[in-house]
Amino acid sequence: MTRASYDVLVMGAGAAGMMCAIEAGRRGRRVLVVDHADRPGEKIRISGGGRCNFTNLGCGPANFLGENPRFATSALRRYTQHDFIKRIDKAGIAWHEKTLGQLFCDDSAKQIVRMLTDDMAAAGVTLKMKAGVERLASSGDGFTVSLSDGSQATAASLVVATGGKSIPKMGATGWAYEVARQFEIRVTDTRPALVPLTFEAGLLETLTPLAGVAVDASVASAPSEKARKASFNEAMLFTHRGLSGPAILQISSYWREGEAIVASMAPGRNIFDELKAAKAANGRQAIHTALSHIIPRRLAETLCVREGAAGNLADLSDKVLRRLDQAVNGWSIKPVGSEGYRTAEVTLGGVDTAALDQQTMQARTVPGLYFIGEAVDVTGWLGGYNFQWAWSSGWAAGQVC
Repeated sequence: MTRASYDVLVMGAGAAGMMCAIEAGRRGRRVLVVDHADRPGEKIRISGGGRCNFTNLGCGPANFLGENPRFATSALRRYTQHDFIKRIDKAGIAWHEKTLGQLFCDDSAKQIVRMLTDDMAAAGVTLKMKAGVERLASSGDGFTVSLSDGSQATAASLVVATGGKSIPKMGATGWAYEVARQFEIRVTDTRPALVPLTFEAGLLETLTPLAGVAVDASVASAPSEKARKASFNEAMLFTHRGLSGPAILQISSYWREGEAIVASMAPGRNIFDELKAAKAANGRQAIHTALSHIIPRRLAETLCVREGAAGNLADLSDKVLRRLDQAVNGWSIKPVGSEGYRTAEVTLGGVDTAALDQQTMQARTVPGLYFIGEAVDVTGWLGGYNFQWAWSSGWAAGQVC
């Protein structure tokens, strides 16, 4: 069995792990990055439709969830979205802003992966892919990992950057949580986040004709013990299993089983007043036709059937028009679940931040052990926030590990 000694072992060749390795390598540390995947940065490569939503211009602590979302403040302020943009610019990677401050590569997410791997090489970092961890042990002078290729590596510092459980088809596992528990570090409850929500069969049957319909919506959650009330104004998409689209992915991080969400499918518009005006202008117009001038036709037809609103505007009472107003802009719905880790973009929850130093990401009770990125109980909104947490937390650990 071959055995090699390093200063730092980074487990996970994703965004956070590579960022940490670069920073540590630039400090002259001998760094080994290990990952069981075939290639580094796979989640970077597939994100944003292959263009990687690598950060957000508005990124700040308020855009994150967790038992203590303020934990992220130190790292986010010391290594900001603007710092990463400078790095992107220096590498000559062209980018553009989409809605809500989201930044994407003009060309390909592979450019960011290449930038990171090139920077690791320049910093003298050793990268070992297709190597899973068979055993992890600690001793007085650091950590030893036994790998699936039959080799062993030792180091004074161990950085866990293996992410959460989201997108298991890419090899995601809960290994980071196993490491935490091995060292008696608490792991908060985990669940899929930024994920489509699903409906029960009866409701789904009535909404099946709407599959593929999208609306700009305002979607709000109910406050719960685990998450504060939130609302998001973005696109919402009806699917064969329930609801998706940015507004739903966002609210999924706040929603809990048994709770309702409330969707406004024509936010900022007074449906009752508009239908009353349409009735006064042309009472012979069919109600579903009048409503289809405000929301997509298939949605208008479905809501009219559900609310028993049929016939011409002239034949309908104000009571019926108000019911339609509520159906459009006050639709309260209880999802029964989500599509799970299979399609979740991130994992909510993780290694308890109370056990970590917010400036260094080091475990308070285990010197030399660090947790960064998605493995930690810090979860960002949709829109580049989770990548920024990866860059920021990786950078912070890389300054000291």
